[in-house]
Amino acid sequence: MSHATTSRKQEHIGDPVSDKPPVSRDKLEEIFQDIQADLRYDFELNGCLNCGICTATCPSAHYYDYSPREIVQLLWTENLEGIYDAMQEKIWSCAQCYTCAARCPFGNSPGGLVMLMREVAIKHGMESAKNVLRPFSRVMLKLISTGNQLSPDMINPDHFADWGPNISKIDAPLAVLRRAIPMPTLNTIKTAWEVNLKTSVELYTIWEASGVLDQLETIDEDLFDVITDIMDEKREDWDDFLEEQEDED
Repeated sequence: MSHATTSRKQEHIGDPVSDKPPVSRDKLEEIFQDIQADLRYDFELNGCLNCGICTATCPSAHYYDYSPREIVQLLWTENLEGIYDAMQEKIWSCAQCYTCAARCPFGNSPGGLVMLMREVAIKHGMESAKNVLRPFSRVMLKLISTGNQLSPDMINPDHFADWGPNISKIDAPLAVLRRAIPMPTLNTIKTAWEVNLKTSVELYTIWEASGVLDQLETIDEDLFDVITDIMDEKREDWDDFLEEQEDED
């Protein structure tokens, strides 16, 4: 007598009501394998009791079409199409507060899994990743090319007009705010960007060796070219400085 076998894996069934061209199974499997291959995956996903505690305590779930439980279920059942669909919008709703990880009785970390999915979305150049990161191109430019973030006084309507009318809420008297709410740094545009040349080159080398620049090229080729040009000049300046030191010795 044979016994029926079951599997938690959901088979590829397609979407009969969608007008979008189907994504090939090979592509879906490649995306999932990239997520699963990350060393963090086995630590973040242990199973799922489907209790819903993660979604009940998730701030984002109260305001967006997002559910940490859904993310865990999609990955646990290896629902390839569902995973791909979630990477188009839902994963970008997570606030990365990790309340889900703190509350999950099974030790899962939906927030950690979302982080993996975001990284893979960037790696594959998904349009969702490009749309989310596009407004932050200047932030990435300063972070990668100088090793420093934007200073508070740069976040204003003049510098970020494309952020929309809400940017006006940020344009505030910083000196007054700093006296009322002391900040750990008083960096301004002038002081925040003064980064040691050696430090800047070393940090850029880290971005390069760790694959960050490869991912950046995938989602914003123009920004990649700008940063590359800037850092080529800095490397030349650093080489010139080293030669000068050798000549003096």
